[in-house]
Amino acid sequence: MYGIAQWYIHKHANEPITLGATFVPDYARYFGLDARQTLTAMVDDLGVKQLRLVSYWDDIEHQQGSYDFSELDSEMQFAQSRNVKVSLALGLRQPRWPECHMPDWAEREPTTQWEKQLNNFIATVVNRYKDNSALDSYQLENEYFLTVFGECHNFDRERLVSEYNLVKGLDPNHTLVVSMSNNAIGMPLGQPTPDEWSISVYKRVWDKTISQRYFEYPIPAWYYAFRAGWTELTRGRNSFIHELQAEPWIADPVGGIQDASIAEQSKTLDAPRLKDRIQYGEATGMKTIYMWGVEWWYWRMVKYNDPSLWNTAKEAISKAENHNSQLEQQGKLKVNLDIIKK
Repeated sequence: MYGIAQWYIHKHANEPITLGATFVPDYARYFGLDARQTLTAMVDDLGVKQLRLVSYWDDIEHQQGSYDFSELDSEMQFAQSRNVKVSLALGLRQPRWPECHMPDWAEREPTTQWEKQLNNFIATVVNRYKDNSALDSYQLENEYFLTVFGECHNFDRERLVSEYNLVKGLDPNHTLVVSMSNNAIGMPLGQPTPDEWSISVYKRVWDKTISQRYFEYPIPAWYYAFRAGWTELTRGRNSFIHELQAEPWIADPVGGIQDASIAEQSKTLDAPRLKDRIQYGEATGMKTIYMWGVEWWYWRMVKYNDPSLWNTAKEAISKAENHNSQLEQQGKLKVNLDIIKK
């Protein structure tokens, strides 16, 4: 395992690093923030150039057959104006609780019926944005086979394959990603075979089952390099981190993040831990990393006058950009030297 990990890290060592972020407007509003102001700060101040955006079915098709794309349209237009690339979440299961975002009217339908309606919705989303210059990729059905988290009840592989074929048929030109969950032992098997796989990385959580305390997974970064390397060797596809934990996992008795004290929040994540977490993500050798919890950093900064998390991430993004600039200069130098030699 370690040997495969080192092979993967070495193979991709000279590729640029992308530190992106997930943005969920509903989550910004949960903190009492203005969603557009939060998004603007993420791009203009923090420096995020790669965003994962969501297309919640229950938000956009709240009433059957009636679509409200106004917010997502605005986000995509903003991304275009800032030359930001977007990975767009598709399907029933998308980032943030309750994970499966089904409208009330669809929940009353039998499975065969709501699956058809979901396909219609997915097709509507793809056809709306496939020609948008900001679109970089799709992420289909977030952590589809994760049965122990979220209010989800359907994990039929046949449905995932059908949705994959639907999206590829409508838009064969953009990368289509399927994601795997956190620390589960296993590799992607069976269909579909996407253009890329992605994985979430969580390090410190509340263990509600055994110890009833905060628990840090004792997993080295090279373990994820092994998973990415093994996937590349056996399935011929690269992997990236679609969800790097960068916000607290609050103890169950406390409730949500907003209900927890700053001291309680810091038990799982503060500025020093965030710095370590980003370094851990980079040490996996995977070159694209979407950070998870930027809305929380912004809330801490504007509501509590605590920019420590924001500035820590800002420094990491700037450092990655400098690294990428050096790689580009080295590449140009190599080309020039090759020309001189010839």
